[in-house]
Amino acid sequence: MNNIQKYRLSCTLTFGDIYGQIIVWLIVVFLSIAGGVALWTSSNQTYALGAIALVVVLSLPFLLFAFVTTLLNHIEVSSVDPNEEEQLEMSTPGQQTATSLG
Repeated sequence: MNNIQKYRLSCTLTFGDIYGQIIVWLIVVFLSIAGGVALWTSSNQTYALGAIALVVVLSLPFLLFAFVTTLLNHIEVSSVDPNEEEQLEMSTPGQQTATSLG
């Protein structure tokens, strides 16, 4: 029972990691809107609205999948040495008392 390890989870995800995915999805949405507007000017307005809705609805699961897999790829699990953890707890500045700030 003394061999239980403590683990630390840390997320290294930054906005730059998902920036490209957002740009690609916005391009897809704007192209579908442009195609819908082109169809809208003809007599098939219901097809235009259906085409826009279809592209947006079908692209959302792919965007969600890309976000989730990117997030999971940036989660790190590392073991923590109990001695190192005690030193980190002692040295954290947020746990100082008012008398030590004086």
